[in-house]
Amino acid sequence: MHLDTSDYLRLDIPQGLGATSTGASFATSSGDILEVECFGPGAFRLRAGPNARPDYGIVIGRPRPCEVTQPQPGVWSLTAGESTLEITGAPLSMRLLWKGEPVLTTVTDEQVRGGTRLPVLGRLRQGGLWTAAFALASGEPVYGLGEKFGSLDKRGQLVHSQVADAQGVNTGLAYKNTPFAWSPGMGAGAWGTFVNTPGMVTHGVGHPDWSHRSYAVMVEDEALDLFLFAAGAPAGIIDLYTQVTGRAAGVPRWSLGLWLSRDRDETPEDAIAVAARMRQRRIPCDVLALDARSVWNPQTGFDFAWDPERVPDPALTLARIKEHDLRVCVWQCPYVSVQSPMFQDLASQQYLLTTQLGDPYVLALDDAAGVGSPAGMPDSPVESGIVDFTNPDAYAWWRDAHQLLFEDGVDVFESGLGEHVPDDALASNGDFGARLHNAYPLLYSRCIHEAAARFQAPGAGAPIVWSRAGWAGSQRYPLGGSGDPQSDWEGLAASIRGGLSWGMSGNPYHGLDIAGAYGSSETSAELFLRWLQAAVFGSHMRLRGAGEHEAWSHGAEVEAIARKWLALRYRLIPYLERAVLQAVSTGMPLMRAMPLAFPESRLVRPFETQFMCGDALLVAPIVRENGNVEIALPPGAWYDLNTRARYPGSRVLRYRARLDQFPVFGREGHALPLGRAVQHTGEIDDAQPLEWLWVFGAATQPLDGYAQVRIEGDEAGELAVRAAPGVDVQVFGDPSAVTVQPL
Repeated sequence: MHLDTSDYLRLDIPQGLGATSTGASFATSSGDILEVECFGPGAFRLRAGPNARPDYGIVIGRPRPCEVTQPQPGVWSLTAGESTLEITGAPLSMRLLWKGEPVLTTVTDEQVRGGTRLPVLGRLRQGGLWTAAFALASGEPVYGLGEKFGSLDKRGQLVHSQVADAQGVNTGLAYKNTPFAWSPGMGAGAWGTFVNTPGMVTHGVGHPDWSHRSYAVMVEDEALDLFLFAAGAPAGIIDLYTQVTGRAAGVPRWSLGLWLSRDRDETPEDAIAVAARMRQRRIPCDVLALDARSVWNPQTGFDFAWDPERVPDPALTLARIKEHDLRVCVWQCPYVSVQSPMFQDLASQQYLLTTQLGDPYVLALDDAAGVGSPAGMPDSPVESGIVDFTNPDAYAWWRDAHQLLFEDGVDVFESGLGEHVPDDALASNGDFGARLHNAYPLLYSRCIHEAAARFQAPGAGAPIVWSRAGWAGSQRYPLGGSGDPQSDWEGLAASIRGGLSWGMSGNPYHGLDIAGAYGSSETSAELFLRWLQAAVFGSHMRLRGAGEHEAWSHGAEVEAIARKWLALRYRLIPYLERAVLQAVSTGMPLMRAMPLAFPESRLVRPFETQFMCGDALLVAPIVRENGNVEIALPPGAWYDLNTRARYPGSRVLRYRARLDQFPVFGREGHALPLGRAVQHTGEIDDAQPLEWLWVFGAATQPLDGYAQVRIEGDEAGELAVRAAPGVDVQVFGDPSAVTVQPL
């Protein structure tokens, strides 16, 4: 994409217009007013241009007091806590400081004829497009920007923040996007940027066609609304971003178990038979997902009415599934087939997006979009209207229509699609689809999340929705499922990177789809197991794929290995629940990429598929055949869970794992609480959830929140682990370093 800077008016600020307790405003050379506000220590907001379009509630934070001074003529300073934003007026430049040291400055790339190559802040002369640019040092990485499946470090890339039906995980397109990026910086501290807009944002992250030494954004909106963040470490940037756009809500315990989904050619009777077989073969599971083609009429699509041929008695069908101690997930989409009686009902009430002439906008969705006919029937495009979630009455109608489905026994919904809003569709709030497009999945997920909060069965726990698409703020309505990965080794690697990138973008939960979603080649037993083993340490896991992908479909040996690793997953749930609490309070993801978990270690940054699961476990997924993987051990010391061997950190290991093994390392100084191996989360004893405590060396980190264990230290440095009866404490390393005592 070409960026012609001659088309832009460059903003300078010849004078200040005054200060308030939370910021200051400035007159600019373009005639726009630039407003600068503080959103707490480390967070600053810059706004220029008209502010008349809907904002979709993406930002929920509020301005907070800061100190505004003018240390010298033409220079203004806003200080909050240990952060300062300095602004120089003509020519415009800015510096973001942390503890007095600059962590981010505006563009420094100058042209031979004078002036910067890119505008510091610029507005297209005809309006509707803005740009901003910042300096990048050599080797300075940039992360975030949503569920991107390529390199985690976006340096050198041209990245589009635009929700898309990516049709896989093999391109720069992504289902879940957010124009939020950050860098660990070059030593003084970390920085982040966030563009608050529903419009498309193009990021030239050291992109050589724009400037290899600059990070520039092109924003398609009437106004520029830009946040700058400064903190001591990337975790602090995630914290600030989620303070501004909202913290993730908690998730129920049962959602941390295995989800089972068999796509496309399934009936509820088939699903019930699979559920019974899972229990008979002692393979733990918590959720059974019913695909669109198993419960909804293929012609009328999702319209809250069960297909009477497939589901003649919905309550009975779902009750038969629940007899196996399973929750029920069903698929839905926000597109209403013209063949459904609901179409005319919603159209007559103006609850659908329209054309400019006021008619319902009809979109032809084919099988590639996931809403075609079931196997054995014609796959013709399904003409559908699009629910207008900007209309408060339509929003409330769609939300409340879920009540009967919840009463039938549905526990959770998978919100399919959401990426297909045409640019020329018109919403009731006055926005065209081009501006609504990215915000649409945010509104869609919020609506279903609210429906679950209102109508789900008592005792179901926190409401959730399994969403495919997302935008900034979507973390408030967990959780995001994986994009549709190709069922091969590269699909596995890309889906892991996508989950890590989404976590680096302020979204702590990501569901990995074991075995992928499509592909011409049959998934091998080795690939199936490596995918499952990696998913054990993700926030959520779902067994996916067209056809049979249950453990027994690969033979008895594979089934036994899968059972072993799923048993560990269920043992990990008390530990994962602790990580969920961290996510709710800080925004930190359960799956933590190396640059987020160890920002000061340049050794580990390039290892983009390995991750931390919570605080204590380093996971190095095997993403190619034959069980070989290179592992970059972060600083500290690490214990191999397979052999219990201790390895010093800051080194690279060449590791080979048998099919029943997987590279996972415990972090010295931490302890891992483990529960019992159960068949579903309903068997977990709330009063006594733990059975084991694995202590990795001298456990110096606190272990709060567990009544059955306690770690104590005295002034001499002696450590004692106190454990209640029934908890087996196992010390990795020198057992004399830890004293085990009864609690």
